[in-house]
Amino acid sequence: MNEPLKQPHILISNDDGYLAPGLLALVNAIRPLGKVTVIAPEQNHSGASNSLTLSRPLSIHRVAGGERDGFLFVNGTPTDCVHIAMTGFLDEKPDLVVSGINQGENMGEDTLYSGTVAAAIEGVMFGVPGIAFSQIDKGWSRIEDAAKAAHDIVAQMLVSKLAHSEGVATLLNVNIPNRPYADLYRWRVTRLGNRHHSQPVVMQKSPRGEDIYWIGAAGHAKDSSEGTDFHAIDEGCISITPMQLDLTHHARLAAMRENGWTRG
Repeated sequence: MNEPLKQPHILISNDDGYLAPGLLALVNAIRPLGKVTVIAPEQNHSGASNSLTLSRPLSIHRVAGGERDGFLFVNGTPTDCVHIAMTGFLDEKPDLVVSGINQGENMGEDTLYSGTVAAAIEGVMFGVPGIAFSQIDKGWSRIEDAAKAAHDIVAQMLVSKLAHSEGVATLLNVNIPNRPYADLYRWRVTRLGNRHHSQPVVMQKSPRGEDIYWIGAAGHAKDSSEGTDFHAIDEGCISITPMQLDLTHHARLAAMRENGWTRG
């Protein structure tokens, strides 16, 4: 008698916090695809990147009742959530880490700052494929449609041979336009585009007369040429960018070795 196929275990996190509508929509859309565990930050941690909390202990709490029943939340960062899961909280590693759906795009250099992308990266660092989902416009419009599209992409990952390529866990950064689901059938595999520098810092005075500073808005697209994530979104398509963790500039590495930077 054939053994039943193992149901994939999917770990879901985000950076907008466990109460975010994008997380709930994503979880509901992904549940039919396997066993789902949700471990998300207690508070919004947008822009947290890959930060770990090392200065204090962390706590995990479980939601009881309501539409988020069973969700776990951590008083830490997105990376904390996935790291804890991978290093002892879960009995076994999940088959896939899914992060999002973020409120707002993560394209170009945004990915370096993104807590959404960082949660997926943390899974990849432990050998588990990761997908980060973001919706282009803020405000959660069409979030259920975006979640349906995310379901389709996760389903594609689960049945494809892409999850592990050449022995390395796959990392995908996905950006979804705020459009009806019927318009989200066009997918484009893209590279990261490039932005102009961020807008200037916004300087204000505190009630005590002290100078305070707000980080300026992200720069507009600089390289939105065909093949980039920016171009795909401009065309109304879903952008799917495969990423890697190796930050080594291999061409410059070779040039430096050839030009006297190696000694002894």
